[in-house]
Amino acid sequence: MALHKFTRKELDTILSNAVGKTLGESDVNNVFAKTINSPKITGIAGNVVEQSILGYPPDSDKKPDLLVDGIETELKTTGIRRPKKNNRTKKTANIIYEAKEPMSITAVTPEEITDEEFETSSFWHKLEHLLLVYYHYDSPEIVPAAEYAKFFIEGYHFHEFSDEDKEILKNDWLIVRDFIQHLKDTYEDPTAEYHRISSELRKSLMFIDTAPKWPNRPRFRLKRATVSTLVQKHFGVKLEKLDDIYSTFKELDDELHNLTQKYKNKTVGELMKEFDILPTKSGSAPKSIAEQIIVKMFGGTVKKLSKIELFSKIGIVPKSIVQTTEGLRTEDVKFCQIDFEEWTDKNIQFDKSFVYNYFHEKQFLFIVFEEPSLKAPLLDNKFLGFKRLSIDDAIIEKEIKPVWEQVRYLINNNELKETIDLDKNNKPIINKRSNTVKKTTNFPKSTDNKFFIRGTGGDASRKPLVINGISMYYQQLWLRGDEVVSMLKNIDFI
Repeated sequence: MALHKFTRKELDTILSNAVGKTLGESDVNNVFAKTINSPKITGIAGNVVEQSILGYPPDSDKKPDLLVDGIETELKTTGIRRPKKNNRTKKTANIIYEAKEPMSITAVTPEEITDEEFETSSFWHKLEHLLLVYYHYDSPEIVPAAEYAKFFIEGYHFHEFSDEDKEILKNDWLIVRDFIQHLKDTYEDPTAEYHRISSELRKSLMFIDTAPKWPNRPRFRLKRATVSTLVQKHFGVKLEKLDDIYSTFKELDDELHNLTQKYKNKTVGELMKEFDILPTKSGSAPKSIAEQIIVKMFGGTVKKLSKIELFSKIGIVPKSIVQTTEGLRTEDVKFCQIDFEEWTDKNIQFDKSFVYNYFHEKQFLFIVFEEPSLKAPLLDNKFLGFKRLSIDDAIIEKEIKPVWEQVRYLINNNELKETIDLDKNNKPIINKRSNTVKKTTNFPKSTDNKFFIRGTGGDASRKPLVINGISMYYQQLWLRGDEVVSMLKNIDFI
């Protein structure tokens, strides 16, 4: 099919007029009519942009959609959301958006990819020049296709990756291509091994992943974190750029190794002095000291790793762990906050859920400290090094999915209960700070699960979340400390 020709000026005029309207208001060619008989049809937002806003017929060609001033350009219509946590707790100059999901690019075709070079590959052909159109997926739950009509078009922009980003995309693509070539060279029937493409490579890929798993034909996707960073930069979020460039996880690991060699065995107090990190008024280390130390080691000036563009794009989540001199457990590790509306959506499957994507896509950079004794202050803990953890698919399926299912069952079947905590004399335990009775729910506990649910808050008299009539703190998914230590024991220091 021929490319659809536009000038940049024409597209700016058309799309500027569409911003601020709903998809339904923009649907002059009645594309939504097909949702009457097909309520679960996919890609309806993109169809409206193509067929009603830009006015060209459906097109499933492998080539980019548009010819803009003579340049082949791929159109991507992308859903964006407002993260509840950021928009609830902070007043910022810009509304914070994130991508609803990863961005599908093109098929992974084992039969063809090993004969391709990056510059002329179908993968890069799709990514080299992008036109991104954003609509606000303003619902915590999955909605039928017809309800997309109420979603507003929030913005658009033409995007070309920087030379640094292009190098990362190239290296990611080469990792996939070379792995498939390795399977072809090694096995008489390489197709029997293609299921390994998605699971074995994801810990090595910075900007992309592949899904679904073979025998379903996988597609290259930009990670949700990568797309979220593009979205946030477009809507005015400022991110810090590092002076040094890291194009692969190997290059990043080499730098982490060098930093370990330089700072190993220094205490938290010594590192705070080294990097001019101020203590709290009481003279102790700030709450986010581990993350601040990592940022400073890389030459950053911001307080959060997610405010550095590279780490934002690759979805690295910093975590700290303090172990005893014997290498034993000290404390549990907190992961993502739970959006109960999304978790309990009856229409969502686990592999499409936020929690699945979080653990499937994110990598966790642990900065490891050692406490000299049980009562030693945080300032005396020694820096030992870094370990990078990617949660295995088997753990996601066997340990996290059952917790997700149990939470859904308890809430959706009205089985969530709250009980009063009793002391050894069978009397209610009183919270000293708030003088309230201590209570607990029957969410999955650490006594029965490696991953479990726990709330965080400082005042038991103020519980902002109400689930099934039960007031509680905001809840997070945690992993028991002994399990973290066990996982990290099998990973060498970087």
